[in-house]
Amino acid sequence: MRLLVTGGAGYVGSVVAAQLVEAGHEVTVLDDLSTGHRDAVPEGARFVRADVAEPGDALDGVDAVLHFAAKSLVGESVEKPGLYWANNLGGTLALLEAMRDKGVGRIVFSSTAATYGEPERAPIEESDPTRPTNPYGASKLAVDTALTAFAGVRGLAAVSLRYFNVAGAYGRFRERHAIETHLIPNVLKVATGERDSVSVFGADYPTPDGTCVRDYVHVADLARAHLLALDALTPGEHRIYNLGSGSGFSVQEVISVCREVTGHEIPAVFGERRPGDPAVLVASSAKIQRELGWKAALPSLHDIVSDAWEALSGK
Repeated sequence: MRLLVTGGAGYVGSVVAAQLVEAGHEVTVLDDLSTGHRDAVPEGARFVRADVAEPGDALDGVDAVLHFAAKSLVGESVEKPGLYWANNLGGTLALLEAMRDKGVGRIVFSSTAATYGEPERAPIEESDPTRPTNPYGASKLAVDTALTAFAGVRGLAAVSLRYFNVAGAYGRFRERHAIETHLIPNVLKVATGERDSVSVFGADYPTPDGTCVRDYVHVADLARAHLLALDALTPGEHRIYNLGSGSGFSVQEVISVCREVTGHEIPAVFGERRPGDPAVLVASSAKIQRELGWKAALPSLHDIVSDAWEALSGK
């Protein structure tokens, strides 16, 4: 197939683009490089530097779009909500209009677990209430809502994949955020000497060791789900799937595994809880396993951390 990957110079988008090229697809990566990296575009993919709202000729002859381009920092979204609504929702709506003009009726959307907000239970299922607590999650949920409407009115074929905590690396493709908010890369930066210690927010949660528990999924497993989603695209339908490992690891467990993998002490500094941090966030991926046959092939936290460390340190 001829595929357009928006945001394909970013972390997840680049891994998906790489797997698509490996699978024999003709891939065009569209990215404005505001947060992505030109050298993250995989060999064999065509690159177009452009805003997602103005894809232009990049959509010519395309069979489907895989849409990753978005602003994704929760804290920034609280400080600059207009930026997130304009980019995440406005940009996607403009993309959908451009797709209609070019006769492209299939899209796989990179959604997020932030659409659920603070869950009532764990593991979270797709049918659980969506009550986002920040503009980032709200803007992503708005896109999901729009995709449902476009599927019903225009016959759009859409799949939304709601990620939980993505980590690890796929060969040379790894996390390279200017502002890093994810736990595993921040812990590993202590091992490389880029940080003095890792901050732990709260040690009195109702969990086995008192720290928050999160669901981690390997980026290679996550990318594989996008290839499966392409085959699930059905005109007039919008499907939503959670992507997670099905199990959770505490902050202390993550730090412990990072110490083991890197051989570094990695000092941890414990502080107060952050407002809005749920004790446990774990996904149920039963639906995508049942309907598409997807299951995490690399659920081990040790594998996830080892791959991230190898890509970061070159070891």
